[in-house]
Amino acid sequence: MLKILKNLKQSWLSVLVIIALLCLQAATDLELPNYTSKIVNDGIQAGGIEDSVPETITEEDMNSLLLFTTDDEFILNNYELVDSKKYELKDISNSEREELSNKMLDPIIIFGTVQTEETANQIKTQLMANVPEEQKAIIGNMSLTEILKSLPEEQLSQILSESEKQIDQMQETIKEQTAILYIKQIYTNAGVDLDDLQMSYIFTTGLKMLGLAAVSMASGITIMMLSSRVGAKMAKTLREKIFNKVLKFSTKELREFSTASLITRSTNDVQQIQQLLAMLFRTVVYAPIIGIGGIIKVMTESDSSMAWIIGLAVIVILTVVATLFAVAMPKFKKLQSLIDKLNGVTREILTGKSVIRAFNTEEREEKRFDKANVDLMKANIFVNRTMSIMMPALMLIMNGVSILIIWVGGHNVDQGVMQVGDMLAFIQYSMQIVMSFLMISIISIMLPRASVSANRIVEVIETEPSIKDKETTKKLNLEKRGLVEFKNVSFRYPDADSEILEDINFTCEPGKTTAIIGSTGSGKSTVVNLIPRFYDVTGGELLVDGVNVKDLSQKDLRDAIGFVPQKGVLFSGTIESNIKYSNENMSDEKMVEAAEIAQATEFIEGKPDKYKSEIAQGGSNVSGGQKQRLSIARAVAKDPEIFIFDDSFSALDFKTDAQLREALAKRTKNKTNIIVAQRISTILNADKIIVLEDGKIVGQGTHEELIKNNETYRQIALSQLSEEELNIETNKEKNNDGKGE
Repeated sequence: MLKILKNLKQSWLSVLVIIALLCLQAATDLELPNYTSKIVNDGIQAGGIEDSVPETITEEDMNSLLLFTTDDEFILNNYELVDSKKYELKDISNSEREELSNKMLDPIIIFGTVQTEETANQIKTQLMANVPEEQKAIIGNMSLTEILKSLPEEQLSQILSESEKQIDQMQETIKEQTAILYIKQIYTNAGVDLDDLQMSYIFTTGLKMLGLAAVSMASGITIMMLSSRVGAKMAKTLREKIFNKVLKFSTKELREFSTASLITRSTNDVQQIQQLLAMLFRTVVYAPIIGIGGIIKVMTESDSSMAWIIGLAVIVILTVVATLFAVAMPKFKKLQSLIDKLNGVTREILTGKSVIRAFNTEEREEKRFDKANVDLMKANIFVNRTMSIMMPALMLIMNGVSILIIWVGGHNVDQGVMQVGDMLAFIQYSMQIVMSFLMISIISIMLPRASVSANRIVEVIETEPSIKDKETTKKLNLEKRGLVEFKNVSFRYPDADSEILEDINFTCEPGKTTAIIGSTGSGKSTVVNLIPRFYDVTGGELLVDGVNVKDLSQKDLRDAIGFVPQKGVLFSGTIESNIKYSNENMSDEKMVEAAEIAQATEFIEGKPDKYKSEIAQGGSNVSGGQKQRLSIARAVAKDPEIFIFDDSFSALDFKTDAQLREALAKRTKNKTNIIVAQRISTILNADKIIVLEDGKIVGQGTHEELIKNNETYRQIALSQLSEEELNIETNKEKNNDGKGE
């Protein structure tokens, strides 16, 4: 997988932008629960009051408040008297406000407490216990604040000290709620509209939440767009690499990788990587940030007493995912090979449908296809069923976590150790943490299959072609232009036990026609496939233009050769594009001339669009003879120095065959012609005929020489033509001549 991901370097800028946006999105998502808590705690419950620092306070309340603190100077430095009756909070930093809140918390609670009638009467009763009777009437008509102001400093300090001890025993949430309750009274005294204050706070905080959500949404959309683009670009790169590597493969590598497998690797396997990349960034970068960030938020900004719930949820999630992963992993590895098999069977059946119909084996092929199809279906069903358990199981865990948090948190709220908003924030952080593990779990489903696909892609890309150019190559020798020499050539297929060709020695000269004939399996096509290096000889030397083909670049070598394969291959397009296949800029005159030599003009001119007529994939809309003639026209139009016809006239009738060879002889009289043939009539006039049997040359010479001296050639010839047609003088005639004498 890492080898595949190295291809991301071409999209490095997009990857960096994605990572930056993921960090931004994670930061905004982690901040949203905090705002939820603020709206519930500060906006709804506290009426828009965030801390124990009043924004506005009357001079009278301020003077009373300062009675219960020793930080008079510090507090007053943060306020300014805007008129003779009110103090307004100055513009201070968050850290300064936090410090001010800590110093004002206890004084406000004490101040608020003494303002209540019940508490004031209790304190008055305690203070008047040791006061003479004549002063009790005076003190009874005074407010508690006025009484405290008149007390000696030591006595007042003692009262404050006892009050602070009682406050310290209170829960933090209770202290905050109590302070906020008394600040509301302070605001009421100062003429502040509490309803307006609450709505303003909720509206402002809500707008901030919407802003964060908008940033998160914009980041998410941009991330998905960029991820899709990066994934598509990666898929394009991988397909190009696979295709370019396959083009360099020799026949050996093409036999190792079946055509169906190469198609699957170029399409389905690459698609698996593309789909993985679309989610990979969001999972690999986003999920850890959310998970770790959520845990930090829980431990620092929320009630950490319930952190064990998250730990329990994570353990259960990992257990479920690991179990499902262990069960499904073997099937993931098998899926791609089953797709290969299905593609191979489908391709084979579609290619050979005419043969299947001819032999009435439709039912057998249906069963073969059905078996491959059912095997793939069963594997997919098993994987999907196994993985379908995961989502409901994880959702059950998530809902269970929510219920557990509400249960435990409800008790904490009831006991006054937690506020409702904090519990809601904790639920959100918990869901974010659980979701991060859920996302990692989802990627763990895709990863095994994508990993298998990645290995299959890498296997193709890293396969070195057995036939490749040397670092320094030679050029063709123009003095020996068109000369092809086989010197003690032998060949065996990879992993074969014995030689297919042995001790092959012959020369093909320019201006002459060399024919190769032999029984089926004698090695005729193998011999000519060695010339353009579709295979490399395993022994001896093969020279073209006086240079060993292994020392030439494959491009230079194949530029010198016009190869017409045994099975005509046409490409989807037009007749024109197929004839001009070697050179798109070829003149129309040259194209028409090549078609005339190949005896193809008759059927081309008979088509409505002539040379612009469409050719279906593989040439399925033309006959076998027409396909061969167009293949020959393509080679003739290239005008190479060496022509190789690998049994390319077999689909032609005798008349067309004769006309084609006559026209071809005029065009190629200065070229080297190598013809592989089954029909004797095709090679009667060849300058040299090579007779092969079991991979060895058993004779070479002209037709007349071989018919007299080579029994193998003679038997092949007599199996096709009569003695009279071959001008063979029979033994009977010889004997009669002898008697006459």
